[in-house]
Amino acid sequence: MLWPLPSPSPLSHGMSDSNIHRIRIRVIIIAVAVLGGLIIARLFMLQIIQSKEYRARAQHQYVTPTGDSFDRGTIYFTSKDGTTVSAATIEDGFKAAINPSLITDPQQAYNAVNAVTPTSLTDFLNSAAKKNDPYEEVATHLDQQQADTLTADKIPGLTLYRSKWRSYPGGSLAAKVLGFVSYKNDNTLVGNYGLEQSYNDVLSRNDGAFYVNFFAEIFANIQSSIFKNTATTGDVVTSIEPTVQAQLEQTVAGIQQKWSSQSVGGIVMDPYTGAIIAMAQVPSFDLNNYGAEKDPSIYTNPLVQSDFEMGSIIKPLIMAAAIENKVVTPQTSYTDAGSVIIGGKTIYNFDKRGRGPGTTMQDVLNQSLNTGMIYVEQHMGQSMFKDYVENRYQLGKKTGIDLPGEVNGLMTSLNGSNDVNYATAAFGQGIATTPISIVRAWASLANGGYLVTPHIATAIDEQDGTVKTLDYPKSGPLLKPETLATIDNMLIHVVNDGYHREQQNYTVGAKTGTAQIAMPGGAGYYNDRNLHSMIGFFPVSHPKFLVYFYNYYPKNILYSIQTLGDPFMSTVQFLGNYYTIPPDK
Repeated sequence: MLWPLPSPSPLSHGMSDSNIHRIRIRVIIIAVAVLGGLIIARLFMLQIIQSKEYRARAQHQYVTPTGDSFDRGTIYFTSKDGTTVSAATIEDGFKAAINPSLITDPQQAYNAVNAVTPTSLTDFLNSAAKKNDPYEEVATHLDQQQADTLTADKIPGLTLYRSKWRSYPGGSLAAKVLGFVSYKNDNTLVGNYGLEQSYNDVLSRNDGAFYVNFFAEIFANIQSSIFKNTATTGDVVTSIEPTVQAQLEQTVAGIQQKWSSQSVGGIVMDPYTGAIIAMAQVPSFDLNNYGAEKDPSIYTNPLVQSDFEMGSIIKPLIMAAAIENKVVTPQTSYTDAGSVIIGGKTIYNFDKRGRGPGTTMQDVLNQSLNTGMIYVEQHMGQSMFKDYVENRYQLGKKTGIDLPGEVNGLMTSLNGSNDVNYATAAFGQGIATTPISIVRAWASLANGGYLVTPHIATAIDEQDGTVKTLDYPKSGPLLKPETLATIDNMLIHVVNDGYHREQQNYTVGAKTGTAQIAMPGGAGYYNDRNLHSMIGFFPVSHPKFLVYFYNYYPKNILYSIQTLGDPFMSTVQFLGNYYTIPPDK
């Protein structure tokens, strides 16, 4: 039987076998490409976009209501040899939570938790009573050993979760410089106080951070183009030297203890760069247990956030301005009667004694004579005086230090032309400035006449591996070299002849100040409360460090040289030995 031949199909009609083969290959290639694209897209989603979620699940964090993907950049101290030391970092560990509906014996569960970490019985039992809440945290910041112990106890309803938290290895070291991380009202963790607040944007890690792996590398360009986050994030490197910081904290704590002072603070700064090597203040607190403090005012930093009438440490700044303008020289003399009457008000020297005729400007600084500074101010004139105080030394303005909450000084008494106000301002009463501002002004006497910007952070180690060195502005010079040579030599004589504290290896230029503390509301001054201060630099031939101390309301002692002279000089000796600074004498 003969079968009819099939008629040609439309597809093959007029088409060779090679064309059909090419079409089929193209279809297969397209199908493979689509499938491959879907697979790659899925892997991209899993390993990059959702990486944190899946890593959290792998660590059993996905059941935690608050989420626990907390991450944050590190803050580093810098040792004298240039190596960095963690000051604020992230620590990995565990936390324990209970499901109250599954707790069969609350006391047993409490005993197990309390055995590994001190826990409040009342708080634990209150949590265990919340039967409708499946998750109640009962312990945090547990290490591996503590977690293993609780796991071995096999308490029904008690579960362990991996956790991360902010940790401060130094405890209270530089607490008011570092600040801490705490929850906002919207339950997000942010930096509060100190560098944690100032550099919160740099230190923060958002939830969209990418897990760096093979696919992240492939899609790096996609990542940068789709996710428009150009903000610099990284770690903050500071100029705080941990050993110097610890020594300064020990020193200020000793001052407070010895004199029962209300507060004591100190600063060590490089006068040429403005880099803060150490900044300490007491009372202070433990950064790892900041919540234990009842009074939140302890978190603030008076060295930046409070202003004081500084007293006689203002005198060398005014004297330098007068020398600059040829108003006086160190040998200029006057007759010191022990008091001056201005506007019907009698203003005295600190001891109410006069030194008689021939009292020189060097004597004025050596013996801290108020009458001599009034003589200088009157010969300068109010316009010149105000220009140097407010515009050149900028004692009424913020320094721009990279710490939060800096305040301006109070110079309102110079707004008019009241002769008494200008006279008292010449020896540091009636005007107020922050400690960091007076440190900046004094640095100009040590560094060639420049106003530098005090600062803590020196660099940002960015997440992409690059290092961003931070630059800070400076202005000046405010004073000529010959003026600086003159005032620096005068300050050496203050230390050697006025205080009789000449050092064996170094020339030191310094001045003390004892100022009455003003009563609240402008009601005058306390008769029994003083602010003591001492500031200076060494070696004077090429200053390496500027050192400042204040001592607020020490008890049963009158003069600042009595409370701060020894701590100041011991700090000079420590710094000289620690940094092996070559002697200049």
